[in-house]
Amino acid sequence: MDTILSLFDRYGMFAMFLIIFLEYACFPISSEIVLPFAGAVARAENLSFFLLLPLSVLAGTLGTGLCYLVGRLGGDTILAKLVKRFPKTQKGIDASREKFAKYGAGAVCIGRMIPLCRTYIAFVAGAAGQSPSVYFPYSFLGITIWNSALLSLGYFLQDNWSAVSGYYARYKHFLIPVLLGAVFLFFVLRQLKKRNA
Repeated sequence: MDTILSLFDRYGMFAMFLIIFLEYACFPISSEIVLPFAGAVARAENLSFFLLLPLSVLAGTLGTGLCYLVGRLGGDTILAKLVKRFPKTQKGIDASREKFAKYGAGAVCIGRMIPLCRTYIAFVAGAAGQSPSVYFPYSFLGITIWNSALLSLGYFLQDNWSAVSGYYARYKHFLIPVLLGAVFLFFVLRQLKKRNA
């Protein structure tokens, strides 16, 4: 975390863009820490939230696009090698495959907000041969929702950052499922409305 703080301090928005890009490109960086922290730093530096959010979404889309491309080109071979080298990744990859098989295009959007699954959903979508014209809009939507929620936490609650981070650490196992449930309900209601129409 100290390294990230010093990068933010030294390089500002460029560092935020790069770190968010790397997080979405499956580097071992936690978005649950980086995004609220980026929001808090941006607020402290008087940077506009409406500049920060689109930049973070662009960084996320490019990062996940890289993973999608790797999955599309190498697919199952790369995932098998990844699991062989890092056996703990099996759980996340299996969760991503399961969600993808069950929800298809919607899994890309919803999967963006599920820990572990969100890391590997791009590989799985690429390996499954999902069309870029389907993958990128759904991924963009999921990234926008996720980044908006987490950046807002840091940005709008920056003055109370230590209290907020304490509450988040204590209640994250409750907050994340509630947020996911709300997003899922939104999509279910939307699908029902389309069917009724």
